Formats: sequence, structure tokens, C-alpha cells
Amino acid sequence: MGLSLDNVSILVVDDNTFMRRIVKSILNIFQCRDVKEAGDGADALKILNSGFLPDILITNWQMPTVDGIELARMIRTGSDSQNPYLPIIMITGHSEHSRILEARDVGINEFLVKPISARTLYKHISNVIERPRQFVRSKTYFGPDRRRKRANFTYDGPERRQDDPLADGDSGENGESTEKSWSDDG
Repeated sequence: MGLSLDNVSILVVDDNTFMRRIVKSILNIFQCRDVKEAGDGADALKILNSGFLPDILITNWQMPTVDGIELARMIRTGSDSQNPYLPIIMITGHSEHSRILEARDVGINEFLVKPISARTLYKHISNVIERPRQFVRSKTYFGPDRRRKRANFTYDGPERRQDDPLADGDSGENGESTEKSWSDDG
């Protein structure tokens, strides 16, 4: 674990005081000293609007008043958001696929399921610092690119597109090959 967190500021948002202490203790192990806490999303917004601009926000999903999903939505798309590009790590006890997709679709950068360990929290913090994803804006979404980039990924399976002439190297209308190499110009 070579990444130093001593110059990283983090806002931890959770309605459970004990969970906030666990996360803060883990962050202290990694030398992260600039950690502020909020008991729910409404308190987090007050802290963010008071001038504290953290490098990372770690939030629980389920909280009273303003939950983690609504907090992320306000950070990403709110007209008064101080930093819509703020990396957000969601921690939750719910691992249903629909929840993961919902978190992704509001712009969550990383998703952790409780119970968490120091290693997994560090891995997710490391991801947002060392491998940040570009942000995408569309009519219905603003947040980190939802596609994960895989280094050296090559697909070895069958091509399943029925009408893709490149799938089997079919010839074009004039009998010319429609195959195109990535090294070809144009």
C-alpha cells in the first residue's frame, strides 16, 4: 500500500456514529488526517457549502433526511454544487444489483458493501485517486464514465451480432473485404 493519504481531505457521511468512527480510524491508519464527519446528507451539504472542499466524499446510502443517493444527485447536478466532479464512494449494506445500478446512475464513483475492511476501503480510495474516470454529461446523466476500462482486454468469444459484416470477414457489395485493421488510416 504505497499511496499516501496525508494530503487528502475526506468527508465521511453516515448516520451511524460507530460506522463513522470505523471509517475515520481506517483513514487514520493510512495517515489521512483531514477528515470531517456528517450525520446525514443534509449536514454534509452544509459542510460542503461552508467552504470545506474535500478531495473525496465517503457516504452511506440509507440515512434520514437526505440519503446518500440524493446527496450524490445534489452534488452532481445541483445548481449550487461546489464541486460536481467530487469523487463519491458509496458504502451500504445492500448489495442488490438494482441498487448498484442506481448508485452508478446517479454518479457514484465506487461502491462498497458492508462489512468493509481497511484493504477494500483503501482499494476504492486508490481507484478514485490513481485511476480517475472521465466525466460524461448527457441529457439524463452527469458523472464518471460508467464503463470500466480494462487494460489489455481482448474479447476471445464468438461475435454475436447477426448483421455485423465484420464478424466473419464478409465481402462488401463490390466483392471487397469489409474487414478493417486498426492500423489502417481513415
